[in-house]
Amino acid sequence: MMETQRTSLRDQVFQKLRKDILNGKYQAGDELVENTLGKEMGVSRTPVREAIRQLELEGLVQLIPNKGAVVNGISVKDMEDIFSIRSRLEGLCAGWAAKYRTEEELEEMEEVIYMSRFHAGKEHYEQVLELDTRFHELMYEASHSRILAHTLGDFHQYVQKARKISITSRVRSRKSNEEHGMILEAIRAQDVARAETLATQHILNTIKNLENCGLDAALEKTTT
Repeated sequence: MMETQRTSLRDQVFQKLRKDILNGKYQAGDELVENTLGKEMGVSRTPVREAIRQLELEGLVQLIPNKGAVVNGISVKDMEDIFSIRSRLEGLCAGWAAKYRTEEELEEMEEVIYMSRFHAGKEHYEQVLELDTRFHELMYEASHSRILAHTLGDFHQYVQKARKISITSRVRSRKSNEEHGMILEAIRAQDVARAETLATQHILNTIKNLENCGLDAALEKTTT
């Protein structure tokens, strides 16, 4: 029981630190001090230390002798690689969703698209970002593959900063929602090939938009 509680606490600390790194609260080069983090989170040093080791395994921090844990963060090259890999996996996911989706899942995706269109029109970009995330989560669920959904969910978290930059572009926000609608129609029609193609292109369009925005400068702006 004690071991289960410790594991749960470590996971909570890990998830919080990972989110803060990926969202830009902690930038590349920042030190993660166990005592300070423990006090901020109201936990002992042990779960913090274990969480930092897990972050090291993911490549998000580096443990340096006589210095401690230093944030690596996510580089532009990392993001480009993740988007490229993600484009292939999202295509696979959309194809499986076209095969296995339920009517309830279709209705949920349609509702998300409707709400996203509403909030984009009012430039409520925080809500648009949340709804964008929800659309992709629903598509992952509709693939009925636990492993694929978990893998894509992780990738989705890794590019939070980049997604926020992209979605706050009025033109891209509207276009992204249109692309979601086309993907949904292909899934609804059980057109596997078209769903795969549209979902793959949707991710490639996102990285193209980011490159046009000047990804290096935009990412630096979000972390200062």
